[in-house]
Amino acid sequence: MDFLHLPSFASMRVLVFGFWVVTLFSEFAVGITRHYTFNIEYLNVTRLCHTRPILSVNGKFPGPPLVAREGDRVLVKVVNHVSNNVTIHWHGIRQITSGWADGPAYVTQCPIQSNQSYTYNFTITGQRGTLLWHAHISWLRATIYGPIIILPKHKVPYPFEKPHKEIPIIFGEWFNVDPEAVISQALQTGGGPNVSDAYTINGLPGPFYNCSSNKDTLKLKVKAGKTYLLRIINAALNEELFFSIANHTLVVVEADASYTKPFETHTILIAPGQTTNVLLKTKPKSPNATFLMAVRPYFTGSGTFDNSTAAAILEYTHPSHKPTPQNLPLLQPTLPPINATDFVTKFTAKFKSLGNDKFPSKVPKMVDKKFFFTVGLGTSPCPKNTTCQGPTNNTKFAASVNNISFALPHSLSLIQAYYSKRSNGVFKTDFPSVPINPFNYTGTPPNNTMVTNDTKLVVLNFNTSVQVVLQGTSILGAESHPLHLHGYDFFVVGQGFGNYDENKDPEKFNLVDPVQRNTAGVPAAGWIAIRFQADNPGVWFMHCHLDIHTSWGLIMAWLVLDGPEPNQKLQPPPSDLPKC
Repeated sequence: MDFLHLPSFASMRVLVFGFWVVTLFSEFAVGITRHYTFNIEYLNVTRLCHTRPILSVNGKFPGPPLVAREGDRVLVKVVNHVSNNVTIHWHGIRQITSGWADGPAYVTQCPIQSNQSYTYNFTITGQRGTLLWHAHISWLRATIYGPIIILPKHKVPYPFEKPHKEIPIIFGEWFNVDPEAVISQALQTGGGPNVSDAYTINGLPGPFYNCSSNKDTLKLKVKAGKTYLLRIINAALNEELFFSIANHTLVVVEADASYTKPFETHTILIAPGQTTNVLLKTKPKSPNATFLMAVRPYFTGSGTFDNSTAAAILEYTHPSHKPTPQNLPLLQPTLPPINATDFVTKFTAKFKSLGNDKFPSKVPKMVDKKFFFTVGLGTSPCPKNTTCQGPTNNTKFAASVNNISFALPHSLSLIQAYYSKRSNGVFKTDFPSVPINPFNYTGTPPNNTMVTNDTKLVVLNFNTSVQVVLQGTSILGAESHPLHLHGYDFFVVGQGFGNYDENKDPEKFNLVDPVQRNTAGVPAAGWIAIRFQADNPGVWFMHCHLDIHTSWGLIMAWLVLDGPEPNQKLQPPPSDLPKC
């Protein structure tokens, strides 16, 4: 068993995870069951001369990989050994009829309390590629995250060159203080949160930060004349990120566990929650240089952000009969400017589905239901007898979809309330399909920036074909919003700037080979149009994957009803489902 040449991290200067001690038994079976245990436990970690206890899985930071093949059933027993309530979301896994295993707190489960456990049980259906798992409550995913690697069915090749090795590259954010204190303070004061102190690549910030030493820099060793598959994941809390390797070209072959038409680029943009697989072809001969791999943010908003650069080193191994050159020059890549929206627009437009006979593009050509959702920031009133630091006098920052800032229940999860027919007092089903008060969404902001706070869902009949136009707003400044839909992949059929024109813009929709994703960026002062087939019963979260915007309420949820067939119905709740 060659495990498709996945790397030995012992030979790669930690790729910090310790990571690949995974038993992959019976590799030749079809649809086997894989068992994992994730222990949520404290781990003391030092970065930038700050040592603090973080929450980890199995004492690893980042956490261990979940590896399976398409068609496998996966059982992950999560045991909570810390004082925080915890959930894990298997980001991008379709969870066909297994919504109880999706993971967002108070949506598909109550959280796992201290000294309790819960076994997530799901089957990977029709997916292969790279995804990620992460905590899905408050800001715990700052340190609780790791890769999901879905290999193709046995003897099914990749639709691209077989790589020499496969290497996960995971971006994150490091805070010198507890991120829970950061979000708690922000919600209390109503202002923006303090930003992170560093970005990380596989948990390491690299050489550009004060008090970050050589041991805090990932060194990726490669051989000349080889092709490597980099499985790139953005697990950062609040920033979209540029990534580039000096003097090397990347070939994009997959996005969010869906194969794409290959295209070359020197730089990628990747939003939180997104994954991008790229092929890296190394130089034909070992060069007398080392190469910097750099990550820095793309930012279009008006607030503060972590304007720093994380870096790792790409290092060629030299033939054993030749001495390794000393003091090699370190070449640096040129990254786009922080606010390079023009680059981002052209880059995202390059993503297309393979759309061939083996991997057809199943975009709905006709739609049963159309929705128009505004997404962006707003305000909510400051509680009486308190002082708030929001954008205007005595207000708090809020965020909304169609001016509704989503309020999570806490006595019962949404899916439990639906399944047990106890929705009364937990959620309503009258989420508006269009904004109640239309305005010039990307023009002069309205005088009233207040949002409504409520728990409303959209109900869809099974197998409804859906189109959603997600319209960014500039109420408190225009910025990009990476929107993530749970339980589904969707097709991005169109995008543009300014206000969406329902008479002209659909003429330009791509219904042939649009990219298939689970997370896509709504451009700053622009819009995207997505389509999906509502063929998965359950309650499914849709939210901005910038965690501060989720904390402020940029969320909505879909309730997809059961279909007529037995395999089209939400499964009963598991016996160990956590209680609130």
